[in-house]
Amino acid sequence: MNIKLKDGSFIEVKENAVALDVAKAIGAGLTKSALAAEVNGEAVDLRTPVKDGDSVSILTFDDAYGKKAFRHSTAHLMAQAIQHLYPNTEFAIGPAIEDGYYYDMELEKPISEENFAAIEEEMKKIVKEDLPIERFTMSRKEALNYFKERNQKYKIELIEDLPEDSELSFYRQGDFTDLCAGPHVQSTGQLKAFHLNSVAGAYWRGDEHNKMLTRLYGTSFPKKSMLDEHLTRIEEAKKRDHRKVGKDMEIFALMEEGPGFPFFLPKGMVIKNELMNYWREIHKKAGYDEISTPQILKR
Repeated sequence: MNIKLKDGSFIEVKENAVALDVAKAIGAGLTKSALAAEVNGEAVDLRTPVKDGDSVSILTFDDAYGKKAFRHSTAHLMAQAIQHLYPNTEFAIGPAIEDGYYYDMELEKPISEENFAAIEEEMKKIVKEDLPIERFTMSRKEALNYFKERNQKYKIELIEDLPEDSELSFYRQGDFTDLCAGPHVQSTGQLKAFHLNSVAGAYWRGDEHNKMLTRLYGTSFPKKSMLDEHLTRIEEAKKRDHRKVGKDMEIFALMEEGPGFPFFLPKGMVIKNELMNYWREIHKKAGYDEISTPQILKR
């Protein structure tokens, strides 16, 4: 079969080939870094069959959809670790986001940053097992029964909200199966560099009338060196955060009484008053001394 590549050239692959075979035909280096593919403009798994004449792009971590597939797969990895450590967890959604991923879930007991090390350790065990990540489909009835047997009410609600004729795709890795459109990487063994960032609360579907769920944030990279560099940048940014700098220099502070509103401290008031005095002085010299402050601002 002839496959069209993103540079407009063609490459030949055997009949019944999948996207991964296209990567292999291009070269070993690309095969090693391949995470997903784009076939005729649609992001898909590397295991997706291709047809004669298809346009195929192999996606790596440098591509938006490649990065998304990698981090969404890490969200599933984290959820599987949570399932092992907290067996009665009810899972909601776990998407990839700009700098990482998160998963919303209902837990029997709260978790905090103190639990992160244990979760990450369990994730490492699953990575070491190098479990294949497999895609399959179920009928609507089969899917509803599957999640009812496992007391997963959020998944049931998601399925019930989908159109009757929707194809329900699932991804399975070992003992963890999730309702998901994909794409995902080939196996858990590819997800070697990850970090849990923070935990927060999130209303189910963003509605304050719904139950508050636990949202666990994380990030991941193909190489530990890339993760280390990212974490270093985050720490450096924290040092320069205006909220921290303002408080450390005793200029202003942010308090719960007024989220996002800076409360000036004594040193901050000195600076503010000096700036106001300077502002009045330069406007007086400019001949605005007879004009009120609102008029000056308007002019």
